[in-house]
Amino acid sequence: MAHIVGPPVVKYACTCGLLKPISTLYFCRYCCQLRCGFCVCHEVDSHFCGKCCENLPSSEARLKKNRCGNCYICPSCQQELSTRIGSKGPANPEDPKSAPKKMYYLSCLYCRWSSRDVGMPDQSAATGGWPDRENVHANRLQEIIEMYRAVVLAEKQQKEKDKKKQRGKYLSYTDRTGVTAAALRKRIGLPADIQHSLLKGKPKEPEPALAKEEVEDLPEELLTKPINLMEVTTIDQRLLQPDLQPTTVDMLFPVHKQLSIKRSLRCRSCEHNVSKPEYNPNSVKFKIQLFTYYHVPEIRIVTVEPLRAGRSSELIIKFTNPTQHQTTITFLPLDLSSEVIEDSYKKEETAESLLAALSLTEKPPLVSLSSQPSSLLSLSSRQPSITIKPRDIVQEVNADVGIPSSKVILPPRDDAAEYDDSGDTHNIQDDPKLVVWRKSNKAFVKLLVTPKETLELNAEVVVGFTMQHIYTNTISTTVENKEPDKRNHNVRVFLTLGNLVGSE
Repeated sequence: MAHIVGPPVVKYACTCGLLKPISTLYFCRYCCQLRCGFCVCHEVDSHFCGKCCENLPSSEARLKKNRCGNCYICPSCQQELSTRIGSKGPANPEDPKSAPKKMYYLSCLYCRWSSRDVGMPDQSAATGGWPDRENVHANRLQEIIEMYRAVVLAEKQQKEKDKKKQRGKYLSYTDRTGVTAAALRKRIGLPADIQHSLLKGKPKEPEPALAKEEVEDLPEELLTKPINLMEVTTIDQRLLQPDLQPTTVDMLFPVHKQLSIKRSLRCRSCEHNVSKPEYNPNSVKFKIQLFTYYHVPEIRIVTVEPLRAGRSSELIIKFTNPTQHQTTITFLPLDLSSEVIEDSYKKEETAESLLAALSLTEKPPLVSLSSQPSSLLSLSSRQPSITIKPRDIVQEVNADVGIPSSKVILPPRDDAAEYDDSGDTHNIQDDPKLVVWRKSNKAFVKLLVTPKETLELNAEVVVGFTMQHIYTNTISTTVENKEPDKRNHNVRVFLTLGNLVGSE
């Protein structure tokens, strides 16, 4: 299978220290840092069925055990089942002109399994009405669930009572005067505290499971008849129905299709969204889509000479500017420690503290909580997520790369320039020793790579450098300052060039 950005021979270093290809990284425009899947907070936006595209609230999805009530999957091959039409003789047998009655059954188009194989009756309607097998242990499971609910409520009320004792005897003016709800209940003759319905008495413990001394003997057919593996279910088929776990194929029944989710990704540092899909399950678009592929220059390996220990080899890589603004790329030496990122974090914290100190001098207008939008209230009430501190990179670099002193300018992206054969119209004075060829927003850069002399034959050669590019942030922080903010963004890049061929 062909990949656009694969195989992953070019990897970018995330702020947490992991190395990922550019197609799996996110870019937070507020922190100006790269984020991988471990540096973002995953939030479920909606539940929906992938077949009928029905949206379900989270409470209803929880009651239905995250499964659709109308769609089914095949218990044999786990593919979606389709409704087929069959005939069942005429509706009126006495009338020769009566049309045959239509009946519906479930069938799998992949393994040819059908609901008629297990004896399920056909339905007169195509939508629903399919019988479900009852679980013989349903009553016992419900008793256990009710018992644990009562235990959780008892622990919660006990914690609340302990908190009330720690706060003090009098909490408000009404407690000093005695005119409280508890006092009024005592005067009327009602109990002071209303207990939950599950806490009126002790939680009812279910009957313990006891082992039987006498066990039924195995049938003689297991020892006398040969086993037909086509009639025995597999482990996947049994685990698909954990409440029944059928052992034979004739006991397989259709399974409700599992619901899918749409999730949004939020930066753990600043709590801003880096990816948010649309709510409609029929839409594949995103409201917010901050992938690194659209904000950071992409690097690809074009050609590399045979790598020999202690000798310089020519490496040509391609830089592509995905943004609508011109950027300048500067090559810097590689630093594998996490101090560089920690310093950037400290600078951001000091900048935020200075802005907060300046804002204290100005008196903000008084705004009630009721006038604020619900999104701001939810953002303020959300608990801060767990942040991942920067750490050192474990990747070993066994080759040296020549860091050029000159810079590379990349023009903004122009989709129409791909089909323009008139030539490049940008007047950019490039260093001929560095830039080999350029067109539109792409530039081919030549670097010299020298593997270490201590490397063995067929050893994998990995080089790295720090790419500094100018990122233009179009998010305006204030209303007065409408000019885009430009800042230098450093990205540590690692290239896997291949195996060492020898010293000669």
